[in-house]
Amino acid sequence: MTFIYFREMVPNLFLVALLINVPDLWASDRRHSRHASVGGGMTNQLDPRNMAAINNTASRKFLQEFLQDIPPPIIGPVFDKTVPNNVTGLVGRTAYLHCRVKNLGNRTVSWIRHRDIHLLTAGRYTYTSDQRFEAIHEPHSENWSLRIKYPQKKDSGIYECQISTTPPVGHPVYLTVLEPTTEILGGPELFIDQGSTINLTCLIQFAPEPPPTVGWTHEKQPINFDSPRGGISLVTEKGSTTSSRLLIQKASSSDTGYYSCDPSNANSATVRVHILNGEHPAAMHHGQGSIPLCPPIVSAMIVPFLLIFTARDL
Repeated sequence: MTFIYFREMVPNLFLVALLINVPDLWASDRRHSRHASVGGGMTNQLDPRNMAAINNTASRKFLQEFLQDIPPPIIGPVFDKTVPNNVTGLVGRTAYLHCRVKNLGNRTVSWIRHRDIHLLTAGRYTYTSDQRFEAIHEPHSENWSLRIKYPQKKDSGIYECQISTTPPVGHPVYLTVLEPTTEILGGPELFIDQGSTINLTCLIQFAPEPPPTVGWTHEKQPINFDSPRGGISLVTEKGSTTSSRLLIQKASSSDTGYYSCDPSNANSATVRVHILNGEHPAAMHHGQGSIPLCPPIVSAMIVPFLLIFTARDL
């Protein structure tokens, strides 16, 4: 649009330049005539300084009148690029995609999902059967937002804020929906010396809100903090990242097994705890009480030599 306007203005600009210089050319011609008249014995009473002032005044007046007749350029709708177009949402928490359009005029703003080229909203109306999507717009404002209720991980992707110009113009907004994660530090297996303290720390991240409760189980049975065994405690700190720490003092062989951290609004995480009674962790992996002296293949190579030396001694 700017190029077309400039192209149409070029002849007018040349005309302005020509007309502005006409008085100067006329004055120059008069000066030449004056010099010629003086050389011929005639006297010209016009002062060149007065002529220059008259020419400048005429040029400015003509330019002002000419520019008043030129229509102002038409500015179409534009996107405000200062609005962030990378949005991070959480599963289950309402997400908002924002778009700001200046000089919209009588155009319409729509939201389109790129994944399936699906029209979600047009103006303030919703054009999808998925009622989680809704257009948000305050009258006489430049803001056009898309609200997504209960977003899921599958809702991640590109959404386009589009203006109904010819051809349409769009502005992409990138949405990333994060799913809550649960992790027990040090997993999936922990080796604890008998008599020491078991310290299991569970971290819950990217949940729409801190979990109301965080439970712990041992071999799929809820841990009883009031059991006669004693020495079991739980410390939970809630926030954007919630931590739950399970402490079991004076670990014994009965504490061996699988422990699970179960937040109420996220998936669970499991870790296997081994209680060592003077054994080496490698031996636990082999399911034996001690470390093998040598691999079987080495034993098979040594046995024939032992038989030979035994036969020679006999």
